[in-house]
Amino acid sequence: MSPEHKYWFPAKRYGWGWGFPSRWQGWAVLFMYVALIGFGMRFLRPDLEPVTFALFVALLSVALVAVCWLKGEPPRWRWGKD
Repeated sequence: MSPEHKYWFPAKRYGWGWGFPSRWQGWAVLFMYVALIGFGMRFLRPDLEPVTFALFVALLSVALVAVCWLKGEPPRWRWGKD
């Protein structure tokens, strides 16, 4: 990996997608994702407003995937050998 390609999220060894973060920026994004879901659980009350909460989590998840796509290693199917 060259210095200008320091990915925040490395590709998984098996399958498609990204693994746990490898840089502090990735950990900050993941922590913010979890913290915002906790915030949503506290203030959106999933037991009283399940549709609103589901849309909130879906929006956060799309944002997380977008960050992984932009700042992570290019995704492709892997079989563990590379």
